[in-house]
Amino acid sequence: MKKLALITRGIFKENPTFVLLLGMCPTLATTSSAINGMSMGLATMFVLILSNIAISLISKMIPDKVRIPAYIVVIASFVTVVDLLMAAYVPAIHAQLGIFIPLIVVNCVVLARAEAFASKNGAGDSALDGVGIGLGFTLALTLLGFVRELLGSYSVFGFKFIQTDGVLLFILAPGAFIALGYLLVLFNMVKKKA
Repeated sequence: MKKLALITRGIFKENPTFVLLLGMCPTLATTSSAINGMSMGLATMFVLILSNIAISLISKMIPDKVRIPAYIVVIASFVTVVDLLMAAYVPAIHAQLGIFIPLIVVNCVVLARAEAFASKNGAGDSALDGVGIGLGFTLALTLLGFVRELLGSYSVFGFKFIQTDGVLLFILAPGAFIALGYLLVLFNMVKKKA
């Protein structure tokens, strides 16, 4: 498979949010703003890339009976690193994302890529797969957060451009479902035309 195709596949053809519908818990819970969505996506991408590389390097040494628990230990190690780095360098975002950073450990996007791709391919291709899937996830979360923040508070990335209240529904949980539903329809319409 071509190297560029490994990256673009994760953004368009196998987008974890808009095509595979994986990782819905952080997608719906952390996207009340564009910066939260982007931060969660970048944290997940960091874990995806490093865990894919590590798992591709050690997968042949792991017995089948303990394969999934071993993958989870590897993923948890990188999640701990990301959690501590965010707490140290971006404490405000770390506080906003809260429990959802440690929950990257059980994010089905990360575990699915470890099982479906990293365990069967080399480190280089696994890293590119992590970049592609991570970019797709980050773009989806950022876009959903952008739409919710725009409609919910008339601001984007914290910059308020209309000095009035937005539609509260889009900041709340039902707004996440509504915005995601419309974005899914839009993404699939564009994908069919391409």
